[in-house]
Amino acid sequence: MAARVIDEDAMPYERELKEAFAAAELAGRYVKAEYESFVPIPNAPATFSTHVDRESQEIILKYLRAAFPEDGLVAEERTPTLDQGPKGTDRVWIVDPIDGSRGFAMKNGEFSVMIGFAVGGQAVLGVVLEPVLDRVTYATAGGGCWVVSGAGEPTRCRVTERPTMDGLVVVVSHLKPGKPSRIVTGLNPARVVETFSAGIKLAMVARGDVDVYVNNYPNFHDWDVCAGHVLVEEAGGRVTETSGAPIVYGHGEKAQRLGMIATNGRVHDEVSKRMMAK
Repeated sequence: MAARVIDEDAMPYERELKEAFAAAELAGRYVKAEYESFVPIPNAPATFSTHVDRESQEIILKYLRAAFPEDGLVAEERTPTLDQGPKGTDRVWIVDPIDGSRGFAMKNGEFSVMIGFAVGGQAVLGVVLEPVLDRVTYATAGGGCWVVSGAGEPTRCRVTERPTMDGLVVVVSHLKPGKPSRIVTGLNPARVVETFSAGIKLAMVARGDVDVYVNNYPNFHDWDVCAGHVLVEEAGGRVTETSGAPIVYGHGEKAQRLGMIATNGRVHDEVSKRMMAK
């Protein structure tokens, strides 16, 4: 992975961002090396997981545990370091070591390393690294959202300015031929972009590549969306449960069961209304 530059001038959570960046870089280098030698699995299931997921997670958690021994840890895989941290803390790191494991398995590049950080249940920091593209999108609460590709300089991210549903661009997971999507039928977008990885989808909203991402899975988790949540809000967008209620992280069973919508903010209420009607 190429060396990166972060604009840290008055960046909130500056130390946390620096360490999250370093952890993501270490994991990203490992994941990319494993990816290059991986034999593709064309029909990998959505629950697909390998030793790469687990080792990537251990790389991240060990790094964060050393840097912030008093902080809690939440992550997707059951690995040794996960259970070593303190419980009940308001400061929680939320990690998905390979978000979009099907993209990894199929070798289409559609996966990301996601590191989120929540304080008092609120997402305040997010790093979404796409190892194959050598691109990272990151944000801290109050510090804006930024993207770096390769060894380039950070560029500020902004959501789209589309004011209405006319011409709407929506990002979804890959659609199954002949099977209608509730999201597509409900929103009737002008264009649909398909990709794996919620982290990539949320980063696309933050960068202004698309207007809307809807997660309508009946059961997903904090690590699926926490890191990307911060990106969208710091780029000027809005992220809520499908109903419009705020999302709370790092508590209870770490499960999100009420859906999620991420938009440019301008069309948020209408998207929520249509998704609630379905």
